[in-house]
Amino acid sequence: MTTDYYEVLGVSRDASPEQIKKAYRKLAMKFHPDVADAPDAAEKFKEIGEAYEVLHDPNKRAMYDRGGDPLGSSGAGGFGGFPGGMGFDFTNLVDAMFGAQGSRGPRSRTRKGQDALVRLTLSLAEAAFGITKPLRVDTAVICPQCTGTGANPGSEPVTCTTCHGQGDITQVQRSFLGDIRTSQPCPTCRGYGTVIPHPCGECSGEGRVRSHRTINVKIPAGVSTGNRIHLDSQGEVGPGGGPAGDLYVELTVAPHEMFKRNGDNLDVVVKVPMTAAALGTEITIATLEAERDDLDADAGKVSVTIPSGTQSGTRIAIPDRGVPKLRGGGRGELGVTLLVQTPTRLDEEQRELLRHFAALRDEARAEVSVSKHKGVLGWLKETFS
Repeated sequence: MTTDYYEVLGVSRDASPEQIKKAYRKLAMKFHPDVADAPDAAEKFKEIGEAYEVLHDPNKRAMYDRGGDPLGSSGAGGFGGFPGGMGFDFTNLVDAMFGAQGSRGPRSRTRKGQDALVRLTLSLAEAAFGITKPLRVDTAVICPQCTGTGANPGSEPVTCTTCHGQGDITQVQRSFLGDIRTSQPCPTCRGYGTVIPHPCGECSGEGRVRSHRTINVKIPAGVSTGNRIHLDSQGEVGPGGGPAGDLYVELTVAPHEMFKRNGDNLDVVVKVPMTAAALGTEITIATLEAERDDLDADAGKVSVTIPSGTQSGTRIAIPDRGVPKLRGGGRGELGVTLLVQTPTRLDEEQRELLRHFAALRDEARAEVSVSKHKGVLGWLKETFS
C-alpha cells in the first residue's frame, strides 16, 4: 500500500487510540464537504476517513503495520471502492467525529437516589447546648410490596423484544457518502433492555413509594442559623430500590425574648433602680442554662456585682456564660447591660428627700453640659462610654 495513514492523520506510528481519534475529529471537521470550500475537500475527507477506518481498528492497524491491505480490494468493507462502494458503514467515523461511544448497552433500573434538604427550627437553648431532636421527613422509601424490583410478587422483568436486550436501537440513513448509523434508547423499554409485564400495583414499577418517617437528628452544641447537618444515606431511595442519597438538615435558630446572640456571646439588658446604681448592690440574674431540663435551678443563676455610681448603659462581662464554641475550646461571655431607671411616681415625702439630697450635692439647679461630640450619635457615645 502506498498511502501513509499515519502521515494523513498527522500522528506518529506509536500514537494511542485517543490521539488517533482526536486527530481524526479535528481533520474531519476541517475538510467535511459541507463546511470546507476547497475543491479537493471531498477527496481529502475521504482520505482521512480511510486512514481512521484502518488505524482505529486494532486488527486492521496490525495488518497495515505488517504491510497488508486491511481494506481489501472489493470496497465492500471500506473506502477501497469509493465512490462506487456505497455500502460502506460510516458508523465509526460519525461516532469519532461527534464523540459517540457506539452502543451504550442496557442501563440499570437500579440507580442512586437524590439528596434531600429539610429545615429545622431550634430554640436558642437547643442551639447553644445541643439536643437530639426528632425530625419528620417526607421522602421516597423502598416499596414494601415488591421490595424494589418494580414487579408484582411472582413476576420479574423480561427481555425487550424490540431491542433484544440491548437497550438501544440503531437507525440507518443513506447519504452521498454511504450509510450513516445512529443509536438511540429503545422506545419500548426506555433503554433498560427489559420490560416489566406485570408492574407492582403499589409503586407502578418504580420500586419506591413516598412515605413519612421520623428520624432522630443529633444537634451539636454551638450551632447557629445556616449550619447544616449531613446525614449519610438518609435521603431519597433511588429508582429500582437503589441506594438512598444523603439528607441535609438546615438549621434556623429562633429569636429569644430575653437574650440576644452575637457569635458565641450572649447579651441581656437588666433594669436597675437609680438608688441601687448610685449606692451599688449585688443582683442575681437567670442565664440561658435556666432553660435546660438537665440542670437544677441554682445552676441557671449567676450573681452580678454592681459598683456604686454605675451609669446607665454600663456592660458587665461574665466569662464562660455564653454559647459553647462549635469547634470546641470553651464558651463565649454573657454581657449584662445595665439600664438605670429614674423613678416616675414620687410621694411628697420622697420628693422632699430628693430635694434635700440635691441640696447636699449642690444640684438644686441642673447644669448644662455641652457634648464635645457632634450629633446625636456622638452624644450617645459619650453618655454610655
